[in-house]
Amino acid sequence: MSKLLEQFRESSALYGSNAVFIEDLYEKYLENPDSVSSSWREQFNNIHDSSSHEIAHSPIVNRFEKLATTTQGRLAKLQGFTEESVKKQSAVARLINYYRVRGHQIAANNPLGKQGEIPPDLELSYYGLAEPDMDTLFASGAIYGIDKMPLKKILEALKEIYCGSIGTEYMHIIDSETKRWIKNKLEAERPAKSTHSAEKKASILKLLTAAEGIEKYLHRKYVGQKRFSLEGSECLIPVLDELVQSAGEKQVKEMVIGMAHRGRLNVLINILGKSPAKLFGEFEGTHTSSPGAITGDVKYHMGFSSNLITPGGPLHLTLAFNPSHLEIINPVVEGSVKARQDRGGKGSINTIVPILIHGDAAFAGQGIVMETLNMSETRAFSTGGTIHIVINNQIGFTTSNPFDARSTQYCTDVATMIHAPVFHVNGDDPEAVMFVTQMALEFRMKFNKDVVIDLICYRRLGHNEADEPAATQPMMYKKIRSLPSVRELYAQKLISEGVISIST
Repeated sequence: MSKLLEQFRESSALYGSNAVFIEDLYEKYLENPDSVSSSWREQFNNIHDSSSHEIAHSPIVNRFEKLATTTQGRLAKLQGFTEESVKKQSAVARLINYYRVRGHQIAANNPLGKQGEIPPDLELSYYGLAEPDMDTLFASGAIYGIDKMPLKKILEALKEIYCGSIGTEYMHIIDSETKRWIKNKLEAERPAKSTHSAEKKASILKLLTAAEGIEKYLHRKYVGQKRFSLEGSECLIPVLDELVQSAGEKQVKEMVIGMAHRGRLNVLINILGKSPAKLFGEFEGTHTSSPGAITGDVKYHMGFSSNLITPGGPLHLTLAFNPSHLEIINPVVEGSVKARQDRGGKGSINTIVPILIHGDAAFAGQGIVMETLNMSETRAFSTGGTIHIVINNQIGFTTSNPFDARSTQYCTDVATMIHAPVFHVNGDDPEAVMFVTQMALEFRMKFNKDVVIDLICYRRLGHNEADEPAATQPMMYKKIRSLPSVRELYAQKLISEGVISIST
């Protein structure tokens, strides 16, 4: 009997290092039996069938004790638990949770190389763990679908998920279903491991090449003219393309975009399909408006609309006209989308979707952002969730030190007041950006709530190409001028992977 008991201790999922995992599983079962696998549901059902009242009202340890005796023919109880093993497992569980809460603070998601210092509560010693524990098996909370891993593997996985090119803020969300969905997506799908086909990767590179190409041409051809270049933030173009194509697949029929100046000309050409010849004519002063159309607006305020082909059929895309007050377009877009949804009738919140593109300083500094966010879930004004993209140049106008620009850690912190998830992603890692984009769209379509993509990048040129940014930020721009573009970085990555060749 003792030998059989020892075998049970070694193999049972109830043994010490898995206690936290089983506890979490059982709590999920109590909330919703269908949320656990059929095999576990059957075992938990057996417990309840034999003594439902006793278990439901007993401490969790007693529940496990009951589970142990039921599933193993009453051969053993929780004799495998020791005070030391329980303490260690509890410490690991708390460490995992703190990576979910604070991992974004030390994520390697800044293309300029700045990275936060490791806070004390992410150090092993803070939890009473040390190097000798690194090879010990602990319950991992089903990270990557694995129930039990050595501590060193758990740490590697946590750093990959929460401290790589993506830093995710979601533990502030109150709704447990929403929070669990994000956790499962991040911890099951391995954001650091690309699943894109060679064809998809080549398509991303093509979009980056188009984004960089139009900017370089305009810079050479129309020297000194204002255009509010996208250079340094070219990943915006693959982001918008992915949103449009994936939304079309999900049967979205209309999208309305609101944005300020930066990158607008690039979006007009490479996303909405405006004729480059017309844009060049606007730079040269030779373009004439259509009969009956009168405009005295500057080119980087212009709107546009077009029908784009997607896997799910045509999608009508509108870019709203915008005045110089950067963020005032937010309620205009929301009002336009709301009117379209009202006209479309039932179900239109998932066929007509708003996208708002912000600057980092404007998102943090302009009150209209907070006002619009605060109306986003009201019954009269909700549009079923907005996808926010922050082009985070890390400088605003002339200030690169965030402590001189705002009182919050991130420019996106205002969005946390409505419990919106925020994905801080490295703008020089296109595949991480694609992962975040797909996840943001899925989130919006599933939960009909706002979501924020904080595209951390930089501004290669001055505020409007007519100023010299090194005059106020010499160190920052010394770094920027040494950096290859995201297109160059990604092309080299694909060459090293054998996806493309130099002759491609």
